[in-house]
Amino acid sequence: MANQTIFDNFEIVAFSTKNHPVLFALFLFIYLVGLLGNIIIITCVVSNVRLHTPMYFSISNLSTVDMMFTSSTLPKLMDIFLTRNNSISVAECFTQMFFYLFAAGTEDLLLSFMAYDRYVAICKPLYYHVIMSNHKFIVFLLSIWMSAYVNALFFTLNVSQIDICHSNKIQHFFCETKALDRIACPNIRLHLILYFEIIVLGLLPFLLSLLSYIKIISVVLRIPSTVGRKKAFSTCTSHLTVLGMYYVAGMCMYIKPPSDHLEEQDLVFSTLYTAVTPMLNPIIYSLRNQDVKAAIKTTINRIFSK
Repeated sequence: MANQTIFDNFEIVAFSTKNHPVLFALFLFIYLVGLLGNIIIITCVVSNVRLHTPMYFSISNLSTVDMMFTSSTLPKLMDIFLTRNNSISVAECFTQMFFYLFAAGTEDLLLSFMAYDRYVAICKPLYYHVIMSNHKFIVFLLSIWMSAYVNALFFTLNVSQIDICHSNKIQHFFCETKALDRIACPNIRLHLILYFEIIVLGLLPFLLSLLSYIKIISVVLRIPSTVGRKKAFSTCTSHLTVLGMYYVAGMCMYIKPPSDHLEEQDLVFSTLYTAVTPMLNPIIYSLRNQDVKAAIKTTINRIFSK
């Protein structure tokens, strides 16, 4: 068995040999654009009465999650680029991991719920206001946030008890579970928890979303009018685009065997998963959704007319 070592801190060594000023500027741009875009989406949904529907409140919740995603990972990375101090305490590492897992779990469940919402709206329109009543919608949302919170807390507490055998150097740009697994002592329990997470909060929500859209497409294709089909598809293309980007990056990151030769690939896919996708989500919703575009224009006009 490998010798267990007790460390007071970890070292985040990803990008350590790269051009720091350029990378700092790049990630600062990604962070600020994502933050601004998501704040605009939330402001438009809250201030525009026409957008006070389950679909748009779900989008504003997604924007909140996206801000949590980037805020839990990128500020520390940018601090490393500025100060060249890549040390992170054990407490800070697991706090970062908790908020990352909280955001990831919430987004998985929320995207699945949004797909179900579109399924009910398109496939069962007469029952939509019964199934998605205000009370049920609030219960759904609270259940999603609470489930993701409990899961993140459970997972982080379990991972924080693992023994480190190899090194305190995390080959990643934040305290990510696969990167910690590489430096941990052999631990079957950790692997079982990881597989549980991937299946329950990754694969199952993805399959539910996929099933919802298969049913949506089958119903839309039976609409005789071309205009009707185009209108039905336009209400869910933005969400389908976001769903595809998120899960493709996530699956490339997590659903493949661990290997030292794939660390660079993990880094790229993780950047897409945790930084680029949250930045692009508000842009996709504003470009592909006429109601959101109109609300943004109205909000901007209000600001500049004062």
